[in-house]
Amino acid sequence: MHAKKKIHPNEKSNLHPRNKNRCRYDFQRLVTACSELKPFVRLNDYGDESIDFADPKAVKILNKALLLANYDLAYWEIPDGYLCPPIPGRADYIHHMADLLARSNQGKIPSGGTITGLDVGVGANCIYPILGTLEYGWSFVGADIDAVALKSAANIVSKNEVLSGKIDLRQQPNSKDIFRGIIRADERFDLTICNPPFHASAAEAQAGTLRKLRNLNKQKGGKLKLNFGGQNNELWCEGGEANFVRRMIQQSRQFANSCYWFSTLISKKENLPTVYCALKQAEAAEIETLPMGQGQKNSRIVAWTFLTKEARASWRNSRWK
Repeated sequence: MHAKKKIHPNEKSNLHPRNKNRCRYDFQRLVTACSELKPFVRLNDYGDESIDFADPKAVKILNKALLLANYDLAYWEIPDGYLCPPIPGRADYIHHMADLLARSNQGKIPSGGTITGLDVGVGANCIYPILGTLEYGWSFVGADIDAVALKSAANIVSKNEVLSGKIDLRQQPNSKDIFRGIIRADERFDLTICNPPFHASAAEAQAGTLRKLRNLNKQKGGKLKLNFGGQNNELWCEGGEANFVRRMIQQSRQFANSCYWFSTLISKKENLPTVYCALKQAEAAEIETLPMGQGQKNSRIVAWTFLTKEARASWRNSRWK
């Protein structure tokens, strides 16, 4: 006996209008694209097809199915224990950055391989470069400190012909550096993106996960298990999100002429004053805050540039067609 069936909207209106994941999950279509998903699909308490979102394997395969079904990717796998990204939210970041570029370009989104992005912390999943390449034809550099993550990302790129020649992966040799050691003297990036470590410690990361699982009414006892995975460097760093982003802003000043829009995801609203203060100290020429919402969670992108209006016009004229 199922509970009274919920009435769901046909689209997730809080996602970006161009997001291919706005419609409710069509599990039959997803299973057709990725047969691995089939064993995880079940009827929930309301009689709707769904998965157990507290099961890390189910979450991983669902996101794989979304990539195969909605983006025609041929292959996507990540090692056990590495962060499994929620595809709808990652796609929103890419679309909002495309809109930001368009607002600087008379409403037209710059597309094609001459537009280059830098993903700070590309991870084993390589998701931002994948989505930016498949949606807008952009090229990417993906940077990470983790050699295993980079090997996984390289494997994904090598097994998808559509990504060939579009994504360059580089290892960051110094854990204290973000742009140093990655951005080369002659390189120009039209945008940088980053999903910074959220927590300030491993204990805080585990506590956050426990709260999330309780909200899902799952796993009230037994061993704590991340339903989305994640290595330490993906989930936490000393000082948490605020400290990481402050360091990023400070270092970005040294590469003021190398990038049009720097950006980062800010998950915690209470970190915004610290971020704005750091941007003021760094003397950013312009700052944009782009709200995003997925499910019951609200977050935002903070973007900044050091280029003068004249320098931005020159940049657009030379790079954006």
